[in-house]
Amino acid sequence: MSEKDKDKDQKPHGKGGDDAKGGEKPAGGDKRDAAGAEKAAARAAAKAKKEGGGDKGEKPAKAAKPSGPKVPARVKERYVKEVVPNLMKERNYPNVMAVPRLRKIVVNMGVGEATQNIKLLDAAMEELGRITGQRPAMRRSRKSIAAFRLRQGMPIAATVTLRGDRMYEFVDRLFNIALPRVRDFRGVPTNSFDGRGNYTLGLKDQLIFQEVDYAKVDKMRGMNVTFVTSARTDEESKLLLQHLGMPFRHQEGR
Repeated sequence: MSEKDKDKDQKPHGKGGDDAKGGEKPAGGDKRDAAGAEKAAARAAAKAKKEGGGDKGEKPAKAAKPSGPKVPARVKERYVKEVVPNLMKERNYPNVMAVPRLRKIVVNMGVGEATQNIKLLDAAMEELGRITGQRPAMRRSRKSIAAFRLRQGMPIAATVTLRGDRMYEFVDRLFNIALPRVRDFRGVPTNSFDGRGNYTLGLKDQLIFQEVDYAKVDKMRGMNVTFVTSARTDEESKLLLQHLGMPFRHQEGR
């Protein structure tokens, strides 16, 4: 037999070899299918994580909102139902919009020692935030004073501006809880108006508020509480604050 015939006889075996190689193709297809399955599983896991259904990606369930209506502040409800009608009768206002009202309350706490130790201002801001229920803003000095070792731009105070329901809730706590806790309290002075219907009350310490923890207080800090009203005169402003519950001092007890 010639060599050509031998080669022809060996060709089918070569085809078998090709078939054997071709048999490897399904294995490659299995790899591609496995890769596709992994990608599909990854996409499903990402989708489940996005929707919050994954084990690791589960988000904490949101607290259910109260089904009932929001309860308004007591002082605000009293102002609408009692104070406004009484003031309209006493002062003969033409309409409801002419009746004076509280616009905002500004609470200031000065910390002069913060020029030497900034941590004292951090403690004051934390206490003021607990008292008012709102994060206070830091105030910086406007000019330099050499006698007090004060430079322009140094943080020296904290302030909070209250409006809306939070303002009326603070008024409720101040008039009914905090001020009665002042030692030898005989009422607030009546000569603290600025002539434009605004009233400023000075407090000597922050311990009269129940929100302050006595054990964590390192120093007594006073504060100023300014009531900004829409009244045009001090007389109207005083009458408004009296109806809201401000315990003014009697003239004979001054």
